[in-house]
Amino acid sequence: MPDPTDQRRPVAIAIAAHPDDIEFMMAGTLLLLREAGWDIHCLNLSSGNCGSVSLGAEETAAKRLAEAREAAAILGATLHPPFSRDLEILYDLRHLRRLASVIREVNPSIVLTHSPEDYMEDHMTTARLAVTAAFARGMPNFEVSPERTPVESEVAVYHGMPHGLRDGLRRRVVPGLFVDTTSVLETKRQALAAHRSQKEWLDVSQGLDSYLRTMEEMSLALGQASGKFRHAEGWRRHAHLGFSAGEIDPLGQALGRAALANAEYEAGLG
Repeated sequence: MPDPTDQRRPVAIAIAAHPDDIEFMMAGTLLLLREAGWDIHCLNLSSGNCGSVSLGAEETAAKRLAEAREAAAILGATLHPPFSRDLEILYDLRHLRRLASVIREVNPSIVLTHSPEDYMEDHMTTARLAVTAAFARGMPNFEVSPERTPVESEVAVYHGMPHGLRDGLRRRVVPGLFVDTTSVLETKRQALAAHRSQKEWLDVSQGLDSYLRTMEEMSLALGQASGKFRHAEGWRRHAHLGFSAGEIDPLGQALGRAALANAEYEAGLG
């Protein structure tokens, strides 16, 4: 739980590629952190401009930003504006300087982001950018845009589950930590439903008959894998080197009984 003597509320930020990615795989954890007294932030790197078969890029981006704002309001999160476009998220200095600036501004103790292995390059590149931006948070000689003062606090980076719970080569990805999202599933569902423009796009482009049902199926699958929870989200914690003096798990600590370490994953670390 947050330290009551600390005047600054602890902060978590979810960094994803597109509008609705956070709501699919990360929103339940954010909601539980908010209930535990944390400030929560959301950042979608891309405007989602390619997410329509009927609207132009600019109109699509405007619609998706409005939906993202509605979803963030449902979650009780601060939304940061996107600074990239679909399929244009690249591991380059422009993206890294912008993302590192947000990290310094927010100064999170927890960064939630995509799996390093996923079916889509935008997701994987966003994960790489999030890791490096967090790593560079305290480097005064690394220029960020807009300019922000470096921060020295410790941070833990957690990678979520890939869409479909498998990597791009169809291999099952096992989480290291299960988070019980059963109590917040309805709010998570409402936040995902705010992305109304995506129903048609996902139906046409990826064959997702119902994006709400797809989210719930993955949630149920993770809950079943936990052996304890009905609905769950899964996380893998990045190595602490460069992020904290020693091993820390602020997510597990903050959520207490709602977090369950996966013995299968931990055994594989030995």
